[in-house]
Amino acid sequence: MKKSAIPAPLAAAGKPRGRPRSFDRELALERAMDVFWSKGFEAASLTDLTEAMGINPPSLYAAFGDKEGLFIEAVQRYHANAQQNCPYGDLPTAREAVENLLTFAATLFTDPGHPRGCLAVMAMTTSSTTSPKLQQLLMEQRAMGKARLRERIQRGVKEGDVPADADVTALANLYSAVLSGLSLQARDGASRKTLLAAVQAAMQAWPVGEAKPARRKLRAVA
Repeated sequence: MKKSAIPAPLAAAGKPRGRPRSFDRELALERAMDVFWSKGFEAASLTDLTEAMGINPPSLYAAFGDKEGLFIEAVQRYHANAQQNCPYGDLPTAREAVENLLTFAATLFTDPGHPRGCLAVMAMTTSSTTSPKLQQLLMEQRAMGKARLRERIQRGVKEGDVPADADVTALANLYSAVLSGLSLQARDGASRKTLLAAVQAAMQAWPVGEAKPARRKLRAVA
């Protein structure tokens, strides 16, 4: 019986075996984040996502569970990146910190390197029919952002660079609303110059008055 002329290694190559080709999960997540950032949750189709991520649907499901699981990770990644790139709480005064946060946002929302506006605001306005789990996550993310603002302003009161009678909660609510407004204006095509002017106008609402430094505890004299 005549043997096959095809070498064994080449014959075997026609039937690939073993594990499927892996992909860069972090890079895929970054690309998915851009899709959601641009289209929102509901308008981003599975085809949009898999094409941008360079993977097929089974790989997406295996790595992230489903579209909602992918979206949740994308939102968490977005917030983590923003906090890392804008550690505004480290600035010397609360006013500097808040102005720096708004300026960073105005710059980020108009950066031509990615979709305009804020992914979190897009998520809030384009996920009305999603699950309670996702709605809860978005609500918690907004609450945490506002809480960080409030804590930084409250610290300013304690350290003496914010008037003691300032309404800390009202200020946190105001500047959280300004952040959302900057995002919506950016989505509508507002220029960076326009947004930065809005930031300066918003800072005019910062409380003025005598700020008293925090009292220092006196050491007991033996």
